[in-house]
Amino acid sequence: MSHTPRNRPSTTFLDATNRAIRERMARTRRPDLDGHWDHPYQQQLWETVDNYVEILGPELRDLALDLHAHPELAFEERRSASAVARVVEKHGFAVEHGVHDVATALRAEWSSPGFGAAQHPTIAVMSEYDALPGIGHACGHNLIAASGVGAFVSSVRALEAAGIDARVVFLGTPAEEGHSGKEYMIRGGMLEGVDVAVMMHPFSFDIASHAWVGRRTLNVTFSGISAHASSQPFMGRNALDAATLAYQGIGLLRQQMPPSDRLHAVIAEGGNRPSVIPDRARMDIYVRSLMVDTLLDLSARIDDILHGAALMAGVTVERVWDVHPMSLPIRNNQTLASRWAVTQARRDRLALPAGVVPDTLAASTDFGNVSHLVPAIHPMVKIAPEGVALHTEDFATWARSDEGIRGLIDATAGLAQVITDCAADEKLLLDAQQEFRDAGGERSVREMLAQES
Repeated sequence: MSHTPRNRPSTTFLDATNRAIRERMARTRRPDLDGHWDHPYQQQLWETVDNYVEILGPELRDLALDLHAHPELAFEERRSASAVARVVEKHGFAVEHGVHDVATALRAEWSSPGFGAAQHPTIAVMSEYDALPGIGHACGHNLIAASGVGAFVSSVRALEAAGIDARVVFLGTPAEEGHSGKEYMIRGGMLEGVDVAVMMHPFSFDIASHAWVGRRTLNVTFSGISAHASSQPFMGRNALDAATLAYQGIGLLRQQMPPSDRLHAVIAEGGNRPSVIPDRARMDIYVRSLMVDTLLDLSARIDDILHGAALMAGVTVERVWDVHPMSLPIRNNQTLASRWAVTQARRDRLALPAGVVPDTLAASTDFGNVSHLVPAIHPMVKIAPEGVALHTEDFATWARSDEGIRGLIDATAGLAQVITDCAADEKLLLDAQQEFRDAGGERSVREMLAQES
């Protein structure tokens, strides 16, 4: 029997997970493409979208590769924002920069001549374009950015050609990686008047509806009393002891956590010399959970651990929650996700429903905040082989590959077709809105935190 070397993680669990996913995939039925046109305009709209996406393809490819070659970090995406804006402007749309209280955010919009805010829908499509430190576009935001541009332009052209009254808004949303750019933009009015929001994310599976966990950040500072560690250790109060106790307490808590919850912690500061008892220690912590209420419950448990560690070490503790606003779990709108699955089936992709890929394979995104304010979808598009994880150098390579560009084009068409359907098919929109209300309706981050306190 062979064993994985001790210095290398075993792939046994991941391999078993992927086998189970493939078995569930084999049992997943493709959407019925015959007779699915629910509205007299739909076939015409989708064909017009397909034509425009084909025309836009080279531009979208060039934009995606340009962003990939020039990665920029959160809140620093000046070149990237300009590159995105140039493509939108080239097609005749005015682009606002620095909108909704974020300097590198973008906004463009189109409304039909007969548009009336009370009678006709407004659909927003979002583009992310920030990268990761050291590994660039290892989350594929270059593809997200280009798909949002293409979906905006092609959906508008299709709606214009069909004479359908609606408004479509393009939003360039910076600072998703480790931050909450969309929440800042929400507080700056980004979603005012918006009825539906859509965007896509590249991945190693095609998924119409996938779990994304909520995330909170926590910065912790323990303050003690320094002393000479040899001659007068009894005169000190060791802040590093408190950080160590807290780290161990977090580890022990994991045994009692739901399987979809996650905790990550580092001791960022713990003293300077072994001969001096540290009077200051600092920790950075991420708290994640699949549901809003369990996220707040887990946060309260962490507070207890930190206070207990400080008490045991005889030091004080300062906690700063949510230096950037928390990201909420995504509330996927299944009505819209089902329509997305049809768009992808036409392009020979099987967009998996919820539950085929387990919710333990989940990350966080500030699009979750959007999904708790309007009906929304955040589907995943396969650009890499199964098992290639986000935030890795391998995924960064796939984000500039031919497969990545194919995913970009398919996603662009799918987003645009969902947009045009929301504009043209009143029943689809009403069903999506009813599902949203049944799931709890609007819930803002500020309201949730007010309830916590």
